[in-house]
Amino acid sequence: MVNLKRMFRTGFLSFMRSGIVSLSSVLVMTITLSVLGGVLFFEHVLETTLVNIENKVDVSVYFVPGADEPTILSLQTQVNALPEVASTTYVTEKDALADFRERHANDQTTLQALDELDQNPIGGLLEIKAKDISQYESISKFFEDTSTLGVGTSSIIDHVDYNKNKAEIDTVNSILKKGRSLGFILMLVLIFLSVIITFNTVRLAIYFAREEISVMRLVGASRAHVQGPFIVEGMLYGVVATVLSLLLFLPVTYWFGVHMTDFFQGINLFTYYLTHIYEFIIILLVFGVGVGMLSSFLAARKYLRV
Repeated sequence: MVNLKRMFRTGFLSFMRSGIVSLSSVLVMTITLSVLGGVLFFEHVLETTLVNIENKVDVSVYFVPGADEPTILSLQTQVNALPEVASTTYVTEKDALADFRERHANDQTTLQALDELDQNPIGGLLEIKAKDISQYESISKFFEDTSTLGVGTSSIIDHVDYNKNKAEIDTVNSILKKGRSLGFILMLVLIFLSVIITFNTVRLAIYFAREEISVMRLVGASRAHVQGPFIVEGMLYGVVATVLSLLLFLPVTYWFGVHMTDFFQGINLFTYYLTHIYEFIIILLVFGVGVGMLSSFLAARKYLRV
């Protein structure tokens, strides 16, 4: 415990004495952690947007008017057995007509024309929800390949409504993949810069303390005892950078929460940040302290090996 206290005290004093050099390491690491937090926010917005779109999207199979209902129910059973399908809802011809009338309640011309018909011109439909947004295409292909779609030589299916949503689904999926890739590349670059700057900062601190280190090694101090204060110094870089990043997110997310909630489809980043503050603390602290300690460990080991 005495040695541990000495390591922390020496590391803290070295951190304070380094001044501008320590500040540069802290600032670069703060930028790195801020980008990491930004990537987390960006991924949350994209995934929430994707979920919202996914909840609105389905594959709707429209049947011809007068289609045999037992055949439709048999087809629904086959669709429910597909591994990609989460749920199905069968809307009868009667319910489909009622929905149509409700949607066109203000269009008297359409309703009058509908009343003049002798029979219901609107067929039933089967609404299908997939387990994953990427599986809608395979579900729609099922209706192209299946042989249980007709009565005699006539198909009971009028059309499958999938293509109108495909472009929107593909766009969001593409943005999500590219956003993750860009965030990952940016993180690697900033991690590299943080490691280099922290590495050189600690090497400079070791250089200033080279005589003291030589004396400690001559009197039998262990390698871990000599490296300890510098690793503590690197850890402090991560701790301070984490605190600065967390404080920086408060005004930034508040501004986005006030001005950009509608743009983000109802997502309030400030509320999200406050409700997930402990997750941000853990992720940024572990990442920041880990980078700082690793950089310091590598720098101290290289110097001591020489």
